[in-house]
Amino acid sequence: MKDMEKKEETGYPQGIKWTKQRKNVYAVLQEATEPLTAVQIYHLSEKLAEGGEYALSTIYRILAAFEEKGLVSKTTWMGDGTVVYELNRGEHTHYAVCLECHKRIALQSCPFAHIHLDQETDGFTVTGHKLELYGYCKDCRKE
Repeated sequence: MKDMEKKEETGYPQGIKWTKQRKNVYAVLQEATEPLTAVQIYHLSEKLAEGGEYALSTIYRILAAFEEKGLVSKTTWMGDGTVVYELNRGEHTHYAVCLECHKRIALQSCPFAHIHLDQETDGFTVTGHKLELYGYCKDCRKE
């Protein structure tokens, strides 16, 4: 996390070598409005590279390096097991998932905001949480 807070003069976090491919993946994650799969990041990075060749394995290695440095959060959607990545901006987001179209809608706030990390309750120390709500989006309810 500390690496993420410090920025090099180039605008990228310190503590990692910034290759052209890593810069492209980082740019894709910065522009993303929702968590992305590695395959989605791969396709968007190829577009950004304007014909530059990428291998999906390279994207996975870059994401692993970013995760190790605390730059990205890796999450598995509980509903279908899909692994997604998002830039770690210091806050987290919960989602409502439509059971019909599988659209994910970001919740405006965390319903657990009042619980402090590392808080101990009955011998259990809370270190994090993940929440997905399931139902139907407004478009699918109309049908």
